[in-house]
Amino acid sequence: MRGLTPAKTVDDWLSRLAPEPRLALERLRAQIHAAAPGAEEAISYGQPTFKLHGHLVAFGAFARHLSFFPMNSAVIAQHADKLANYVTSKGTIQFTPAKPIPAMVVKGIVKARIAQNLEIAEARAAKTTAKTARPRARK
Repeated sequence: MRGLTPAKTVDDWLSRLAPEPRLALERLRAQIHAAAPGAEEAISYGQPTFKLHGHLVAFGAFARHLSFFPMNSAVIAQHADKLANYVTSKGTIQFTPAKPIPAMVVKGIVKARIAQNLEIAEARAAKTTAKTARPRARK
């Protein structure tokens, strides 16, 4: 994708891929939306990204593999047993069109990320509420 104008939408980004990886990532996209119906799509750091109470998950395409980015190493570790047949690192799960990540695993990861993002959003809201509830010091 180098040399091209950066994609502005996920559809534009996907349209630049060969048919086989595009189809695999379109399936992953549908699975993400099924698990997170309110998620918004965006292009962030050049990758299709899903946002719901913050960055949720993303995916990418590379010369030899596709990647699913849960954006949290703890979530990958929580699903390690189901991901034993995939190359994983702290931030990514690599797969191929011939060997996609099972839909139930994608769903579990997305739901776990939603829970994490909600927890973070609630903590931020509580912190903001606590700040505004403090009485001001008199001069």
